[in-house]
Amino acid sequence: MTVLSDDRSAGAETWTPVCRVEQIPVGGGVAALLDDGVQVAVLRTDDGELHGLSNIDPFSGAAVLARGIVGDIGGVPVVASPIYKQNFDLRTGRCLDDPDVGIATYPVRVVDGTVHVGVR
Repeated sequence: MTVLSDDRSAGAETWTPVCRVEQIPVGGGVAALLDDGVQVAVLRTDDGELHGLSNIDPFSGAAVLARGIVGDIGGVPVVASPIYKQNFDLRTGRCLDDPDVGIATYPVRVVDGTVHVGVR
């Protein structure tokens, strides 16, 4: 399993434990409600990499991205919204189908087998 190792984890002010790593299905995700009321989707790619992003689909307004289809488009890890099927880059939150739309991303780390989401 690979956890994001770029500098997005730097500067996180608060880390919230979400679940055990094994509770996130490979190629799927889980939703978490953080202390400040923010809904986050934690998604796991087929190669085991973990990504955190907003759970809110900006096109429908529904909290459904944790139930989206996790995959790859031209080497870019994505989640497809289960509502209208727009694809979001798991690394940046940018919508591949509409470059003017993006969603928030959140740093993810694993401590002793527990997945934590960071808030800046």
